[in-house]
Amino acid sequence: MKLPHEDAWDAWSPMQLAQKLSGVDADWYIVGGWALDLWLGKQRRQHDDLEFATLPQYAPKLASHLSELIFFEVKAGQLSPWDLNQKFGKDVWQFWGADLEVGRWRVDMMLERGTREFWKYKRSPSFEQLRDSAVRTNADGIRYLAPANVLLFKAKYCRAKDEDDFQAALPNLTASDRATLRRWLSLCHVDHKWLQHL
Repeated sequence: MKLPHEDAWDAWSPMQLAQKLSGVDADWYIVGGWALDLWLGKQRRQHDDLEFATLPQYAPKLASHLSELIFFEVKAGQLSPWDLNQKFGKDVWQFWGADLEVGRWRVDMMLERGTREFWKYKRSPSFEQLRDSAVRTNADGIRYLAPANVLLFKAKYCRAKDEDDFQAALPNLTASDRATLRRWLSLCHVDHKWLQHL
């Protein structure tokens, strides 16, 4: 089995993924830069991949439904085939879905260790929020991670695209979203440059 190169992405759009997962009884939602675009109501930049998240109990069902893909566990920079019938450890957070016929990666499935009621931040599980507040739905019925939550993830690395995403999001953040992000950043990134803008 020949794996696509790590940079060989031809990701689906959120709408394509939603169509493929239509009718599946499993909770999932878009994360990363695409989540911000869904919130803003338009695609404002190119995206290298498509990240979506789910609780661990739903992951095998979602992967099985995307039957044209073969999923690989991503851990410590290594990719290994995922047996959907085998339980994975609590140190596993990510699976890439490959379309081996065309040699391209299509989706990046992330695991979130919250509950059905509460979303939890993977880097600090004490940061939690009611799922109804953390996960929102756009006009097309696609669920996505709320902007403050997305920006919390992006704040760690603050790459050029993360800074661009923050500047695009900032004028559209509600007072509640600003307060939430400011509180989280002040706890885990006390000197973060975004704090002065919030």
